[in-house]
Amino acid sequence: MPRAAVRESARPPQARGRSIQQTDLLEGLNGTTVAIRNRALILVLLGIIPAHGTPAALAASLPARKAPPQSTALVERSWQRLDAELRALDRLLPSEPEPPVADVLSTPELPANLIRANQPATGPIQPADTVAGLPLDLPTPQQLQAGGVASLSLEQALAIAFANSASLQAQREQVAAALASIQAAIGTYWPTISAFANGGYEGSRSTTTAKKPNDNLGFGPNFELPNGPFYVPNGGSLGTTTGEWGVEGGLQLNYALLDFARTPTVRAARAVLERQRNTYANQLRSLQLQVSEAYYSLQQEEQLVRVYDANLRNDLVVLQDTLDLKQAGLVPRLDVLRRRAIQAADEETLIQALADRAVARRQLAVLLNLPASVTPSPSDPIVVQPRWPLDLEASLLAAYRGNPELEAILATRTTLAQQSQATAAGLLPRLSLFANAGGSGSQTSLGDFELGGGGCCGSTALPLSTNNGWDWSVGLTFTWLLFDAGTTAGQARALTKQAAATAQQYAASRNDIRLRIEQAFFNHEASLAKLSSARRGVAAALEAFRDVRLRYLTGLDSELNLSNTQDRLINSLVRRINATVNVNITYAKLLKELLPMPRDPNEPIQPQLQISSQP
Repeated sequence: MPRAAVRESARPPQARGRSIQQTDLLEGLNGTTVAIRNRALILVLLGIIPAHGTPAALAASLPARKAPPQSTALVERSWQRLDAELRALDRLLPSEPEPPVADVLSTPELPANLIRANQPATGPIQPADTVAGLPLDLPTPQQLQAGGVASLSLEQALAIAFANSASLQAQREQVAAALASIQAAIGTYWPTISAFANGGYEGSRSTTTAKKPNDNLGFGPNFELPNGPFYVPNGGSLGTTTGEWGVEGGLQLNYALLDFARTPTVRAARAVLERQRNTYANQLRSLQLQVSEAYYSLQQEEQLVRVYDANLRNDLVVLQDTLDLKQAGLVPRLDVLRRRAIQAADEETLIQALADRAVARRQLAVLLNLPASVTPSPSDPIVVQPRWPLDLEASLLAAYRGNPELEAILATRTTLAQQSQATAAGLLPRLSLFANAGGSGSQTSLGDFELGGGGCCGSTALPLSTNNGWDWSVGLTFTWLLFDAGTTAGQARALTKQAAATAQQYAASRNDIRLRIEQAFFNHEASLAKLSSARRGVAAALEAFRDVRLRYLTGLDSELNLSNTQDRLINSLVRRINATVNVNITYAKLLKELLPMPRDPNEPIQPQLQISSQP
């Protein structure tokens, strides 16, 4: 049976006439059975039909019929099958957890957390609310519970993101680290001067024993018996305890006169700095795109909540009209049940829209790294960005020119090439100058003397003595690695191959940039065209809804047409919102690829939302 016939059968008898042929009724009965069964299932699942309105009760409440004539036996069997299916369905469905709704115009109470997350903004965001917390801090329960909603513009959101982004701050530190590495590499061109000093105390016990007398050395009577003062007999000994305090210090200079690794090392460090700076600029571009997309998406969710809320309010008005018409006997009970089902479905849509808006707010708050007690809300109205001022070819050429993403890859390639040269320089000779000068001093004490065997060595037993000295040296050091089993050469080749691989990475990134620009460009053009169509669709759907509602109130049209026209109106409004946001998002994606950004973290960042025709 055609859908128009089903709609016709749903109308009151006085509206569709009483000259229905029996063959038409038999032909459309199966379609009517399926439609009633599906509608009953939907109503029970949505909780619209009360306990006395379950499928079995609904089937039982059908008016009693007399014994049908033979010509209507097929109709009677169809009704019996329908009744059996409804009873089976009734047994499968769970019981209602809540009592039936008494007031058909009432709406369910929303969750408290969802209401709190969707509170309107209390005012513009304050400077104190834009300061990010410490990186290692966690939010306290008081901060989470005392949250407020503050409104901000897109430019304010971008400025806060540039100041608070944790990933951006980490990249700033990477740039500072690369700059320090350059300073360290340049220092290898200068000599190193170091000071050294040491001191300490040393004690020992020693014994000196003569194994042979010294009277046969020919040194004169002082070494002979019987009265020689320096005579030492065989077996004479002297035991002493020695204690020595000493200190020494000086300066040492080393200067590499010839080192082939210094220059490529410095160049590699400069290339690393260039890569980190380009990475920083590219992160600025990406962050602006992320914040813009999150902001536009939040604007979209805000508008969708308004649309679905207005739709639900309109449902209540139409439902009230339907109830009034039902009381007057102008529309059947089916119209009331359908309107209640539509109202329940639109309530679900609104509840989900509220949840989506709450999530979109938190997504923007995370990107801005706001304090835990602050929830952002957009203050800018949805304004369509103008048409992209450049054609596709000009956009591609401008995107390739000075692109920090590509420049970072080139800097990486330079870094690897210079590191390869520095590594290979390890096989070349090195010549260094060294010089050092210093002094030392010590004091030695002897004590605890012990003589034996007639004594020994009295001339060398000095109870306390000091020793001072100075020394210096100058020279050259020449080193040349002649053999290392290919280790250095292999490391240099590995770096060279890595540098060659970056060329393919450059090609892949270049193709990705083109694809991103083409996708954003074509989608931007399509979104502008769809926005124009959506505007016309909204105007037409609004007029159609006004007309069909008037016709329904006067009994000239069915509730089904009213519902379909209302759905078309809501869908056209949603399409217009989506097309508007898509225009802005695609514009932001194109802007990301061409947006000039500072490469020095110390330079100020000025958010830019549009680009001129001459980038």
